[in-house]
Amino acid sequence: MPLINAISFGGNQPANGPSIRSMFTSTRPARAYQAANTAGAKSTASPPSPPASAPSTQSDKSSSALPDLTSGLSDQPIVLDEGDRQIDWTNSFHGLSAQPFSKEAAEVLMQPIEPNDVEVKPDGIVYLPEIKYRRILNKAFGPGGWGLAPRGETIVTAKSVTREYALVAHGRLVSVARGEQDYFSPEGIPTATEGCKSNAMMRCCKDLGVVSELWDPRWIRDFLNTNAKEVFVEHVTTRKTKKIWMRKDDEIRYPFRKTSGFGKTGS
Repeated sequence: MPLINAISFGGNQPANGPSIRSMFTSTRPARAYQAANTAGAKSTASPPSPPASAPSTQSDKSSSALPDLTSGLSDQPIVLDEGDRQIDWTNSFHGLSAQPFSKEAAEVLMQPIEPNDVEVKPDGIVYLPEIKYRRILNKAFGPGGWGLAPRGETIVTAKSVTREYALVAHGRLVSVARGEQDYFSPEGIPTATEGCKSNAMMRCCKDLGVVSELWDPRWIRDFLNTNAKEVFVEHVTTRKTKKIWMRKDDEIRYPFRKTSGFGKTGS
């Protein structure tokens, strides 16, 4: 029993081979078995999910940023489906030049302008306040007998607001004009939209002959010679002097005061 003796009693071992003890005590087979099991587990396991990408900041910026108003206020006119009773004033020219208005209405619309109602801007431009246009229309057609129908979306540029309106009187289209109004900060856009509407109304009134004198160059020159004057004024804070137009019966208002010329302060 040489083998039993060698195992039990540590007998002589072959000179050129591994010892009998190392054949039974080596950890290589165990390591190989463990590696095989580990590889099999990895092959059957589901692949790891990719790491979650960081949330995009572009969408956050776009949601928190102010809307781009230069593309419009998204206030397109609403068209109601009421059959034949509904007139779409966004594109209709219903009643245009169908017949003249009554003689009474025409007399009100085309009455000569009252010089006392005309205002003068510092640059010499003459104008009639928009509320007086409304008074003329109310007197000619009656309150509720006329209106302004928007024909498109409000467009807001970097410095101004513009929109097209149709003047409708007694159910007939009278005129179409585009109004405009400047603004200086985003907070002033609502006020500018109202001014844009009034500007379109005044332009539409030209087709009815309302205060047509304000577009007559000869009348404007005569009015300025008779009712207006040029004066030198100085800004009380900046001390800058300039020449402005004003009505003869008007007064210089703060922050300006009258001067005798450039660099000369008047009494």
